[in-house]
Amino acid sequence: MSKTESEINKDLPFKVGDKAVYPAHGVGEVKSIEVKEIMGAKQTFYILQILDSGMKIMVPTNNVHAVGLREVISDDEVEGVYEILKQRDITIDNQTWNRRYREYMDKIKTGSVYEIAEVLRDLSLLKFKKELSFGERKMLDTAKTLLIKELSICEGREENEVEGDIGLIFKAA
Repeated sequence: MSKTESEINKDLPFKVGDKAVYPAHGVGEVKSIEVKEIMGAKQTFYILQILDSGMKIMVPTNNVHAVGLREVISDDEVEGVYEILKQRDITIDNQTWNRRYREYMDKIKTGSVYEIAEVLRDLSLLKFKKELSFGERKMLDTAKTLLIKELSICEGREENEVEGDIGLIFKAA
């Protein structure tokens, strides 16, 4: 006995119109839920459009956890993000920039807003001590963009307001 499309959609964690975070790409909107036949098997997909880039991504609904697709953080979690950004009693590894780059890229790929906040904090503080490599500057921008987008959606504020608040946190560093 096969389920109808509405029965399938009812059991899914995300609905059309929901915002979801796709690791390393940021916040997207579920534009549709589609059933496609791939290699003879029917599979249900979220069609996610990334807000920042407009890129469309197909995520198998049965693979949501494996790819790290998650809900936008709640209001309760926002303060934790700002606390991470304000931490100053941290040690930044004196390893080579490319090893540090790989470590930070792994953190961004987790999709965890807290890991992304750590990358932004660490690179912002490192920038005061020495010049960042091209890759590190690009990663700093990526982390900042990902964080600003999610915080602005969660808090219902304009992105430039959130960016200003984050800028103030690092001016005080």
